[in-house]
Amino acid sequence: MTAVPTPPTSTVPASPAGQDEQAGQVVTWRTQAPGIRGVTMARPPANALGVPLLDGLRRAIDDAAAGGTKVVVITSALHGFFAAGADIKHLATIDAASFTAYGDRMRAVNDRLAAAPFLSIAAIDGLALGRGLELAMACTLRVAGRRAALGLPEVKIGLIPGAGGTQRLTRLVGRSRALDIMLTARQVPAAEAHLIGLVDRLADDDADAETSALALAGELIGPSLPAQLAIVRTVDAAGDLPLAEGFRYEVAQEQALFETGEATEGIRAFVSKRPPRFA
Repeated sequence: MTAVPTPPTSTVPASPAGQDEQAGQVVTWRTQAPGIRGVTMARPPANALGVPLLDGLRRAIDDAAAGGTKVVVITSALHGFFAAGADIKHLATIDAASFTAYGDRMRAVNDRLAAAPFLSIAAIDGLALGRGLELAMACTLRVAGRRAALGLPEVKIGLIPGAGGTQRLTRLVGRSRALDIMLTARQVPAAEAHLIGLVDRLADDDADAETSALALAGELIGPSLPAQLAIVRTVDAAGDLPLAEGFRYEVAQEQALFETGEATEGIRAFVSKRPPRFA
């Protein structure tokens, strides 16, 4: 297993490629360990998901997808916040066409993240609300600190979660719990979020979410990435396909891995009693 270094406490330097000044100020990224990329959001006071932050996230995702990254950990540099949601001040100044364009931008980031050729982990310390939680739910997995709180409070301003929230939350926690969370606009504490499956792991009492997420990334870095991504696709399909179709999809994914994935290397390594050399 690849050792994961302690995350730095200093500001993460921006990648020299693909970032303009504004985006580079609010989203930065760096290699934490071989195959593991850390992406840090820092748009005070609460990481409102305005255009600069969304553009920075898109560029960070594209940079990671360019090659060599197996796991991306998304974190916040702001105490008490993962991301507090949409940029409400921006919404107050725009018309319907601009509102559509803003929503399209957010949905594009989430969909790009969900379909990326790497695994992703949201490290949630503090609040993940509205579009901040929608971003976290687009990740493969979520790790929460003990003081985290998560919610989709859009009904308080007369809207609904419109960047995947109604769909992803329902798939994660089921209809009844999703309705309870969205209709009441309540904040779900970390322990409850873990219990109902909204987050996958809780940080230890003496650790923050980023440290725990990086430890999880270290666990994920060893197995075959094509096989891991096929598992994600197949599990996601289980919620959308009839059982018989799901079985056929599973078979097709397994066959593809045997023919063109890393199964040959994995099988040979097992027979030879050596560690596999996956890409």
